[in-house]
Amino acid sequence: MVYLLLIVGLILLVAGGEGFVRGSVAIAEKLGMSSLLIGLTLVGFGTSLPELVTSVQAALDGAPGIAVGNVVGSNIANILLILGITALIFPIAVDKAILRRDGSVLVVASLAALAIVMIGTLGRIAGVVLIAMLLAYVLFSYFADRKAQAGQTVVAEIEATGGHQPVWLSIVFVIGGLALTVFGARLLVSSAVEIATALGVSETIIGLTVVAIGTSLPELVTSIIAALRRHTDLALGNIIGSNIFNVLFILGVTALIQPIPVPPEIIGFDIWVMLGATALLLGFSYTQREIVRWEGGVLLALYAGYIGWLALGAIG
Repeated sequence: MVYLLLIVGLILLVAGGEGFVRGSVAIAEKLGMSSLLIGLTLVGFGTSLPELVTSVQAALDGAPGIAVGNVVGSNIANILLILGITALIFPIAVDKAILRRDGSVLVVASLAALAIVMIGTLGRIAGVVLIAMLLAYVLFSYFADRKAQAGQTVVAEIEATGGHQPVWLSIVFVIGGLALTVFGARLLVSSAVEIATALGVSETIIGLTVVAIGTSLPELVTSIIAALRRHTDLALGNIIGSNIFNVLFILGVTALIQPIPVPPEIIGFDIWVMLGATALLLGFSYTQREIVRWEGGVLLALYAGYIGWLALGAIG
């Protein structure tokens, strides 16, 4: 039964995040917000909503392994698993201009996460700093490139299925999506903790694997669709943006709501895997104009090795 609740929680998270994004974008369009501002704020927030609610719920429930592991594990999965699969389907195009801007922010965000993790506590001061960095990033991106193609493409994808719906229906999507996400997060966290306890596995490992992959499903679906439609530049931008939001927004909000200790497993190993994956992503992106299939294979093999290492640790 507990495994069924875990699956139901994941489904509700994905459905809730999708409904929230569709409703929010439609309302923003009615209010005359620009495409880029919608892409940087509502879409970025909406696709990160499952991770946000899950981490906050885990922090409130006293499960720091899931709260922090969810963010670190999601960033690792986004690069090694999702980009790996995407590149195997079709080589990922690299926009060097966007990569220089957003890639630099990703490096800064990752180093900020390292600093906080090494301190050992996710406190409110760190939360304020992370949120301030996120606001600076959004404002800078908006004013630096009002016509960014990435933002327009994301919004166009959403508008095609829900951008012109009635306002009342958009409000229903927003409220319903948020409610589904919150309820799904409660099911996911409680069932994940119960499974970890029953199997004798740490909450941190559950957070780094099952919860992290589950909350990354929106990014996985978006990237696979982008690859099948040969819009792989959207997939790369989606992953970089998601990883930035995960660190600055999710860790920031979680710290403000409920300060928590950082599990020692993450300090000793997983944060370094996240940094290594980020460095590998930027290395592959800068060497040529696309991330080719063999590089996608390397990313996927490294993720398999990472999961295997965690499994051996859990068995040990």
